Amino acid sequence: MTSTARQAETVTHDDTGAIDSAVAWRRLAISLLVSTIGGVALWSGVVVLPAVQEEFGSARGGASLPYAATMISVALGGVAMGRLADRFGVSLPVAIGAVALGSGYVLAALAPSLWVFVLVQGVFIGFLGGSTSFGPLVADISHWFRRRRGIAVAICASGNYIAGTIWPPVIRYMVDNYGWRHAYVVIGVVSLVAMLPLARALKQPPPRAASDPQTSASGPTRAAIPAGRLQAMLVIAGVTCCLAMAMPQVHIVAYCGDLGYGIARGAEMLSLMLGAGIVSRLASGWISDRIGGVRTLLLGSALQGATLALYIPFDGLVSLYVVSFLFGLSQGGIVPSYAIIVREYLPAREAGTRVGLVLMATIVGMAAGGWLSGLIFDLTGSYRAAFLNGMVWNLVNVAIALWLLRSQGARAAT
Repeated sequence: MTSTARQAETVTHDDTGAIDSAVAWRRLAISLLVSTIGGVALWSGVVVLPAVQEEFGSARGGASLPYAATMISVALGGVAMGRLADRFGVSLPVAIGAVALGSGYVLAALAPSLWVFVLVQGVFIGFLGGSTSFGPLVADISHWFRRRRGIAVAICASGNYIAGTIWPPVIRYMVDNYGWRHAYVVIGVVSLVAMLPLARALKQPPPRAASDPQTSASGPTRAAIPAGRLQAMLVIAGVTCCLAMAMPQVHIVAYCGDLGYGIARGAEMLSLMLGAGIVSRLASGWISDRIGGVRTLLLGSALQGATLALYIPFDGLVSLYVVSFLFGLSQGGIVPSYAIIVREYLPAREAGTRVGLVLMATIVGMAAGGWLSGLIFDLTGSYRAAFLNGMVWNLVNVAIALWLLRSQGARAAT
């Protein structure tokens, strides 16, 4: 047995870390539940977009601002809450998120104008609330697994997709029957009551030994690319893939309304899309353990671009259901692959910060893509140009993945 293997075995059985143990799996289950509940922050604005636009008399681009503000705030808050988790543990940020979501949704329900609604979405629902249910949890769970880290990260990262599968039809039902303001009050109460006890269940500190580069076979930097340059390229890749991803995810509800199918059909398509994304996300964890994060990224990006193009010629009701399902199957594994690439090629001791930065980039891409698609619709009166815009950004992401793969091949040849 090599010294590296002996070190890895020592850390794996370190009872202070409980790495890969039943304790780790229980923590993963709790983290997934927190992510599913708190993930409502990412999707509520999508479902209420048409109702908010109508009530406040805004254009489609203006009505997209609450979603953009929420996503940007989640991105920035993810870094801030990640640092707070590094210092005090993930339990504190989750508790803050529960209180922020509870109060934020109630305040948003009382908003007298669009700009007050945008402000509350950004500060309470995004920065202090939804930010605690994604990046900090993914970073925390990566410390609890070694042999099955890929699938564990993928499961934890699936929480926001499970939220996107469950919450939209529930919110749509409440909006149709009681109005979006009443729906927001209910969401706030549920978030507060459900998340606070779960925050307490996450109080045990993570096994920091799992992220020590001296005790991990994949710890030291293994890429031929300088760490700073690789990080920058991953950030750019995160933005570009989600600029493309945002068009269907953010606007499918409004798109179906414009086509005359109704927002209820759009909410169902969004739920179907994200449900398929869960399957894709879990499969990507399994695949990345076998072919690596870079190849998994390239596969997901290429498939996303191909299925995104299908939205242009196929706009029938049945066709949109099918294309939305295929789109979900293609793109769900892209975001977790970035975390795997970080763990494969960058120092493990910096994983929390570096994973947080890439996840922040993906959320920024979603926010910018959602707003840009709405703006393009206002300028052209159609979503066709918005789909084409997403395809262009997707090609940039494919190019980055090919560059990473080529650099990886150059290192192997050397």
